[in-house]
Order: sequence, then structure tokens, then C-alpha cells
Amino acid sequence: MNIFVFLGLISLSLSSVDEPMVAADQDFCGVYGAIYVETDRRRADYLVFEDENEAFADMLIFKESSRVFADRQGIWYFTKNRGLADFTIYYVKEKGQQHFSVNFTDTESFAGCR
Repeated sequence: MNIFVFLGLISLSLSSVDEPMVAADQDFCGVYGAIYVETDRRRADYLVFEDENEAFADMLIFKESSRVFADRQGIWYFTKNRGLADFTIYYVKEKGQQHFSVNFTDTESFAGCR
């Protein structure tokens, strides 16, 4: 095998080490239900930026207190048990590193994808 091809393959595999394990075609609007907040970005399904401005967020989130009612876009129930989560997220600190951005709302009817 050509040494340059081999080195190129190694550099490609090393460059994706810090990226979360998600398929590129996954639609973030389908993220609802039980959500677990990861402390390790490599284990998260999605990288999320919490935008302070509602107008710039990709999704408005309503925090549901019961998992049963977290059954549509933008309705999240936060669980402390990773094994019970439908999705895992990791909050990034810098805008531009995320898969999508969120803003939290107190009104359930406002929740959803934009």
C-alpha cells in the first residue's frame, strides 16, 4: 500500500475522534422524549448550543416534568439515567460547534422545530 494513502487514512480516522457518533442525515427535529445530558461530548448523539435569543434558536424546548407527555417536537423530559434516554446531548460553549441550537420556553404550545 502506498505510504501516502496509509497516512491519509490514519489522519482521517484521527480527525473524527472528538466528533459525536451520529449519522450526518439525522434530523434534529425528531429529538424529543427522554433526554440525557452527557458530560463527554464523544458519547452524545447531538451537540447542542443553548442560545439566549429565541429568534436565533433552531428549536424551542419545553421542559416536561413527566416522560409520558414528552411525545412531540420540542418537548423534552430530562432523565438522570442514560439507559432510559431516547437521546443524549452535550452542551457546547461556542456557537458554531453544535448540530443545532435550542432556547427554552415556559409555554408548551411554543415548543417545536423552526
